[in-house]
Amino acid sequence: MRNKGHIAGLCLGMFFLAVACGKTPKGILSEKEMQQVQADMILADALVGVKGNEYANDTSKLALYESVFRKHKINREKYDSSLVWYGKNLDIYMKVYERIIADLGIRIHDLGDIQTVAVSSSKRDSVEIWPRRTYLTISPQSVFSGATFDIKPDIIYPSGSTFVLGMRVWGLRDGMELCPEIRVSAEQRDTVIRVESKIDKDGYYQTILRTMPTRQVRRIYGYIWMNNTDSTYNKIYIDNITLTRYNYGTEFEVLEEEKPLEE
Repeated sequence: MRNKGHIAGLCLGMFFLAVACGKTPKGILSEKEMQQVQADMILADALVGVKGNEYANDTSKLALYESVFRKHKINREKYDSSLVWYGKNLDIYMKVYERIIADLGIRIHDLGDIQTVAVSSSKRDSVEIWPRRTYLTISPQSVFSGATFDIKPDIIYPSGSTFVLGMRVWGLRDGMELCPEIRVSAEQRDTVIRVESKIDKDGYYQTILRTMPTRQVRRIYGYIWMNNTDSTYNKIYIDNITLTRYNYGTEFEVLEEEKPLEE
């Protein structure tokens, strides 16, 4: 009986020693694994926020979260158990969380997430306002494959401004079930006008949004995004990304145009 008590005490001591050394119990994600999984889960939540209409029901949200689990080769049960364990060991989780924030900061920087000062000058016929890097790689290994943008100019854009999002794409193959998607939206007082398009082959693309000529533009936002449900594709490369604002009535070359939608 004394031996059993000694063994039990030894095991308990080893458990607390493991915790003190930053080691997690069997069946629980390590600190490094938790950092990587949680960073992707935060990005998944951000994606739900950006594309709320597409993730309006629980089924679509669960499918997105399951893609995170597949990427890290874990299941929902292990993730939930890890959340419970880290919730009871907040001192350890806070250290992990600090590394998560640092990790996300690096990812955001790599995306070129530097919102440039939005210029609004009615004296110029056109102005380039794209706030991120001019190139992008879309990979099936990523939870969020793409880039978002949200531009709120210090000086409201003139009424009737036209916005042209242009890019060159290669790496697509015939028969792909899913393709990169583009959305450009403009907020004009109490109205939001948007245009959407899909890229189904290599080449140069333009997505053109013409705003209402009677209202100024307070905000321009949208995304370039690839649904990774179909993970069989190779990497897709996008470069020469531009977002140009033209004054109302300014002529420019139109290569491809989508019909705008009002919300």
